[in-house]
Amino acid sequence: MTIAQKKRSLMTQVAIIGAGPTGATLALLLVRQGITVKLIEAARDFRRVFRGEALMPSGLDALEQMGLTELLAEVPQTALSGWEFFLNERPLFRVAEPMFGDKPCTLVSQPHLLEAIVKQCQAYPEFELSLSTPVRDFLKEGDRVTGVRLADGTKITADVIIAADGRNSIMRQRAGLELKTQAHSINLLWFELEAGSLFEKENTFCSILQDRDGFGCFRSSQGKLQIGWGLHPEDDLDLDWKQIDWQQMLVANSPPWLAKHLQIYGNTISNPILLSVIVGFCPRWYIPGLLLVGDAVHPMSPIRAQGINMALRDVIVAANYLIPLLQAKVDRQKIDTVLPNIQSDRQPEIIKIQQLQDRELLQAKILRSSSLIRWGVKQFISLLRPAIRYSWLRRQKQLRHGVTTVRLASDAQEMY
Repeated sequence: MTIAQKKRSLMTQVAIIGAGPTGATLALLLVRQGITVKLIEAARDFRRVFRGEALMPSGLDALEQMGLTELLAEVPQTALSGWEFFLNERPLFRVAEPMFGDKPCTLVSQPHLLEAIVKQCQAYPEFELSLSTPVRDFLKEGDRVTGVRLADGTKITADVIIAADGRNSIMRQRAGLELKTQAHSINLLWFELEAGSLFEKENTFCSILQDRDGFGCFRSSQGKLQIGWGLHPEDDLDLDWKQIDWQQMLVANSPPWLAKHLQIYGNTISNPILLSVIVGFCPRWYIPGLLLVGDAVHPMSPIRAQGINMALRDVIVAANYLIPLLQAKVDRQKIDTVLPNIQSDRQPEIIKIQQLQDRELLQAKILRSSSLIRWGVKQFISLLRPAIRYSWLRRQKQLRHGVTTVRLASDAQEMY
């Protein structure tokens, strides 16, 4: 074998595909325990146009268990002050943060968070990062995945491959793992504009429904106003949304205080980015030698920002099962025997959370589909407000904390 060939054939204990929050945090937990990890990312950096940034108490708790509280404090962030809902320009109800005496939902700059986590990983000799290198295919011995082939021809063999490459996972497709999608998905058009002083003191996440049109807005961790406009399957998709005057459209569908802001800062509104939202669940999360985690195996709805939070909890469970085996350098087939356990531990919570998200979406769908119901709610809002608020709050505790207990085993934690 020539020197060039040796450079193009590498071996590691774990190859992680995708350097988002899922892949980066799992890499950190593994290298802390002396396990060699190759983290592979198709993009050249972490600064994608759109990244979810809302951490619920469940996600904040997961990062705390990973020993990342101090790191998180150094990342640009802002806590939400509350959630407010508007129907046809009138306030429907408001709930203050933090709820239930917990930590508030916190918006964190994901690119800065990823850069900080990867920097910690790079302090360990067991870690290697590969950017701008998409995976082209698996390497196999019989039915078992033993590695990956990169676009530049490099072959990486590993004891186990972890696919954390997001909702459009190439690894899921290569593995032939079925994704059962939900019927109630929505797509989003995402805008960003100058926030000025809006939400500067109280950063409220506002959900606004004006007749059949609905959108959410809040101040991001970077101090920009972000707006997500819902595109529903029943909408007239023949309408070319690229040709719409979005400043005028948003002004027409906003409460007066927001309409005024949009009129002042309308020239800073970015062109809309279409986010195709896939929501689903894989009945099987693994094949021999390969495990899928996070959005790669259970893409979540954007409702209440569950994607990153559920993924971080996947990481903890995967680390608990894999670290003892990888440290002991057991036979690869032994690793395969625990992959079903990771799925069985995580599956109940994912299914329940997706059901709760679907109920949130269904409630909004009922309002937007019936002008009579919207009229009735508006006419009797003072009578209906307590019941509507209670119904919404009842779902939030589990959406904030999850529905199962997830604890990082002591041998997976950083030694202080």
